[in-house]
Amino acid sequence: MFRLRTALFATLLAFVLLLPLPAHAASSAATRAIDDADIMSQDFSGQNLREAEFSNNKLAGANFSGADLTAVVFNGVDLTGANLQNADMTGGLAYLSSFANADLSGAILTEAMLMQSSLQGAKVTNADFSFAVIDKDQVKALCERASGVNPVTGVDTRDSLGCPP
Repeated sequence: MFRLRTALFATLLAFVLLLPLPAHAASSAATRAIDDADIMSQDFSGQNLREAEFSNNKLAGANFSGADLTAVVFNGVDLTGANLQNADMTGGLAYLSSFANADLSGAILTEAMLMQSSLQGAKVTNADFSFAVIDKDQVKALCERASGVNPVTGVDTRDSLGCPP
């Protein structure tokens, strides 16, 4: 009886320890997913979108000016030509998203992770990219047109990108 109980316990323990568990994103329960059905218009100006998650949305030309995008997630989102003037995207994540020709003037992108995202032609005057993670080729292109000082943080755009003097 003891051997049977021990074998049963060992089998159960092995099953629990070796059973793959579902992976969960390291995000807050407060994160709200925004899908195409939730987007009635493309005017998000001045809105509190903290911790919102946009996935595979087409938001070309959308207006996010002055929006609180703290810890926002853009996953595979088309933001081509979007207006993000003076938006705060501190700690945000953009993966495989396009900010091509977007206006990031005065935006705060401190500690943002813009991985495999396009910033081709984006306006970055007075933007703050301090401690942001951006692909090297994107940084090089941004440095060619970066200028100004962010009016909120007081950080020079070129310095925040690590541009050469």
